Amino acid sequence: MRTIATEIAIDAPPEEVWAVLTDFPRYCTWNPFIRAAAGEAVPGERLTLTTYPRSGRPTTFRPTVVVAVPGTELRWTGHFLVRGLLDGEHFLRLSEGPGRSTRLQHGERFRGLLVPFLGRLPAGTARDLTAMNDALRARVEAARATS
Repeated sequence: MRTIATEIAIDAPPEEVWAVLTDFPRYCTWNPFIRAAAGEAVPGERLTLTTYPRSGRPTTFRPTVVVAVPGTELRWTGHFLVRGLLDGEHFLRLSEGPGRSTRLQHGERFRGLLVPFLGRLPAGTARDLTAMNDALRARVEAARATS
């Protein structure tokens, strides 16, 4: 197993961060990593996501939502070709910080036979998740400033 984890503080309560994270059709307006997204944040539902990694080609995949607790956690899982070859579990965990801010833990857990052969993928994924975090913070905090 290989885990990539990032973290960011956002000056807004978890409910506001959640609203942006689960508004999949609007990812194209702010998200530099997942630029196309469709589906609903409901356990068992399939999402359609297109990622644009900084080092690589765009990839579309259809993960399944496994956890969707409003204001707390969103998690989905996907598989490369067949289960057990390379499985990914994407997680976004929100917790309330000081002054009604949000602490976001955002990462990916890789499992499967191909994990030892990931090469530079984890480092690239960490950069892409960090870019997404920064864009999310900018989006949420800008929306607060205008409301």
